[in-house]
Amino acid sequence: MVDTADTATVHAAAPAASAGAHIDIRNVSHWFKLPTGVLQVLDGIDLDVRPGEFVALLGPSGCGKSTLLRLVAGLEPATSGSIAQDGEPITRPDPSRIVVFQDPTLYPWRSVWDNVALGLQARGLLKTQRSRVDDALKLVGLSEFAKSFPHQLSGGMAQRVALARALVNDPRLLVLDEPLGKLDSLTRIAMQSELVSLWQRAGFSALLVTHDVEEALFLANRVIVLSDRPARISAELVVDLPYPRHRGHPRLAELRHEALRHLGLDATW
Repeated sequence: MVDTADTATVHAAAPAASAGAHIDIRNVSHWFKLPTGVLQVLDGIDLDVRPGEFVALLGPSGCGKSTLLRLVAGLEPATSGSIAQDGEPITRPDPSRIVVFQDPTLYPWRSVWDNVALGLQARGLLKTQRSRVDDALKLVGLSEFAKSFPHQLSGGMAQRVALARALVNDPRLLVLDEPLGKLDSLTRIAMQSELVSLWQRAGFSALLVTHDVEEALFLANRVIVLSDRPARISAELVVDLPYPRHRGHPRLAELRHEALRHLGLDATW
């Protein structure tokens, strides 16, 4: 079932002046070669991510959500079908598409500032664009911790460093693979609000994988529900609510029940 809420609402909820990428996924299927044979993980995925839109992917564990993110990021090619950014085929990683993983993977011997500067340093831009590191730290509220080291940070602060490290590259697409999955519940709730604020201010497009139905509905303009492996799109839910959102809103409760129904988990709700 596809929610047919007015798509104008979706565009109105996205950042007004978008610098985001348009991602076009067409009939994408993917297989892995295993010692025991071939394993199909994606089956005919068709999906658009509009410029400046926040899209979340939900689905059973192991269905292929993270695989789809890797294909969009250009970390590996799809077995069949096509993926394009602004009309150009995605064939390799690019600084305009940045992946943020569940683990912040900060270098413990580098300060917060130096961790955030990694992307610019690798591209030979740090000498001329040092101010971008300061701007990124300011954006995530960590300017005062620039000289700190990872072991001095809380889990939420470390994940904000990872977000700053992504944002310093001015990405047009942020690919989020359960970036809040290891945080405690209270920190996770706070970080969800911070992530929405970052998205609204920076204007990038976002593609998120999460196992948390409430998180998907709180963050995204649209939630795509995937089936068991090989993943197909089983539902598309338009979250027709403005930001900031209130977790107790009756519409979120309705959408949560619908998402759980498509996931086969609504019996106890």
